Amino acid sequence: MPEALTFQGRLQRARFRAWHRGTREADYMFGGFFDRYHEQWKPDELAWFEALLEEDDVDVMAWALGTQPVPPRFQGELIESMMLLDYVDIPR
Repeated sequence: MPEALTFQGRLQRARFRAWHRGTREADYMFGGFFDRYHEQWKPDELAWFEALLEEDDVDVMAWALGTQPVPPRFQGELIESMMLLDYVDIPR
């Protein structure tokens, strides 16, 4: 089925999955990252994010917070941007 989705369809699915992780903290981290950066993504960056969405939230959050090393397959500019956490807008 994923092969049938257009790039826009994949973005829509990724946005939904990013904002519906199950905890507010993960929603802010994944969803905020998606909202900040997705407009400049090409297929390779989207594929990276889709793979990240398959990982456990606790692991990804630990990588972004720097409490666990980032696996080689996720290392690079995108995870470095995620590690800045400057995209997380917490409503008050």
